[in-house]
Amino acid sequence: MKSTRMFAVVALAAAVAVSSPVVAREATKSKEQAVAVAPQYDTTHVYVAPEDVDKFVSSFLATFGGKSTKQVVATVTPTPSSTTSQLLQTPVGTVSLFGFKTPIPYPFGAERNGYLVADMDEAIKAARAAGADVIVSTFPDPIGRDAVVQWPGGVNLQLYWHTTRPDYAPFERIPENRVYVSPDRAAAFTRSFLAFSRGKVVSDDAKAPGVEIGRPDLTYRRIRIESPFGKMVVLVTDGHLPYPYGRETTGYEVADLAATLGKAKDAGATVLVESYTSSSRSAAFVMFPGGYVAEIHSLGPKSASRADAK
Repeated sequence: MKSTRMFAVVALAAAVAVSSPVVAREATKSKEQAVAVAPQYDTTHVYVAPEDVDKFVSSFLATFGGKSTKQVVATVTPTPSSTTSQLLQTPVGTVSLFGFKTPIPYPFGAERNGYLVADMDEAIKAARAAGADVIVSTFPDPIGRDAVVQWPGGVNLQLYWHTTRPDYAPFERIPENRVYVSPDRAAAFTRSFLAFSRGKVVSDDAKAPGVEIGRPDLTYRRIRIESPFGKMVVLVTDGHLPYPYGRETTGYEVADLAATLGKAKDAGATVLVESYTSSSRSAAFVMFPGGYVAEIHSLGPKSASRADAK
């Protein structure tokens, strides 16, 4: 009987020893997954001259609907600076708008988006583990903490954490973060961002129509990613891009592209690329007062059905 009990104890210890790394990995994975909060907390960073702030706000909200938070003047960088700051919240995307009254400290202005994270320290650890460079170490802002990371391929993105967690309504349509990278760094960028975001590749088209990047004479590689942070499209190009391709950082999905473009024009925006159709979606490029360039698109019946199914 004693030997039987001893065998049971040894077997139990062995089982625990084998399962512990698995449990630890699952716990680590769960913790890493909790870094993202939700897509509605992904904000596009837009910098315009102070004299263009009100014109941009009026035009952007007239185009997409929504509202602005109260404008404040604050220091949002780790070194001395001053800017107007406000959040434009629309059903199809959010903008963090800055109108700097002082010169903009480096490297601010080059980051494309801000991602809300549940835990800043864990997010920084996860970003580094995934191969990102922390180019601006964590610093306090008036309502929380921030940092700027750079992914392989030179893609800058800001991470932020609020002392009091915000509560935003989900988007009616989730915008896409549009990232241009070279063929040399596409694999490294994708691998790194997927590891950090716990996202997945939903499509990888090696011969996407070149009209999507202003080059109808060729094809290019397009990778679509979805993660708890939201949507991303990675455009892998040789950098031979006519204006304004590559200047846009966000693509906004709308129900009716023609109607939205009409609103944009009426609100003082300029249509840089007229509507075209490719890969079951219609798209156009618009520049708002202050110089902000955006891609706007609507899905065709097939693409819309696939999006609704998700």
